[in-house]
Amino acid sequence: MRICYCGIRFFYEHVLQRNWHILGILRAQTERRLPAVLSVDEVRNILTQVKTFHNYVYLSTVYSCGLRLHEGLHLEVSDIDSSRMMIHVHRGKGAKDRYVPLPPSTLHLLRRYWRIHRHPYLLFPALGRNGRGAKDAPSPMAKSSVQGVFRRAKVAAGIHKKGVSVHTLRHSYATHLLEAGVNLRVIQRYMGHAQLETTMVYLHLTQKGQEDACLLISQVMEGLDHDHHQ
Repeated sequence: MRICYCGIRFFYEHVLQRNWHILGILRAQTERRLPAVLSVDEVRNILTQVKTFHNYVYLSTVYSCGLRLHEGLHLEVSDIDSSRMMIHVHRGKGAKDRYVPLPPSTLHLLRRYWRIHRHPYLLFPALGRNGRGAKDAPSPMAKSSVQGVFRRAKVAAGIHKKGVSVHTLRHSYATHLLEAGVNLRVIQRYMGHAQLETTMVYLHLTQKGQEDACLLISQVMEGLDHDHHQ
């Protein structure tokens, strides 16, 4: 597509020596590769391989709430709304606030972990040497640290798919919600996507909708055939 666009532009501007106004707004879309996703069992297998409790809680929270890596790291105690069972994400992409559902099991894990470090505002503070500096840490855990833990857990779980990283947990979250029947507009809101088209990529990552459609079509056609023979 990009080659075609460049060829047409060259022809009009250098051969015909014309300035076709539409070339000013025409943009060839670059190829968008589909993100890698994990099955529910694969996510569980990876988390099972995470032996350090703080990393387990962090990665579980990222998956169960569909968070970006940095959103999870910068979560604060005040972001947890246990009365509504929601998390307030206000350090998201584009500085847009959003609320995402907080599963009870995740809330339980977060409370257990906070009782260990008792940081006044950070949920995932940097541990410091021997984990003793967490309570007074000025910053959250390092991004490189959780990425390394995830990579090792992925290998230990026997998962060798390309492009699988901490961010894959977020893609998997959206795909699993879609497979569970959650409305695409609702998923868009939970993911913090400005455009529905961004969320629609997850339609390409699951076969469930296609399988359901095929089953429904078959049932309708069988009904028509039954009516014809009566």
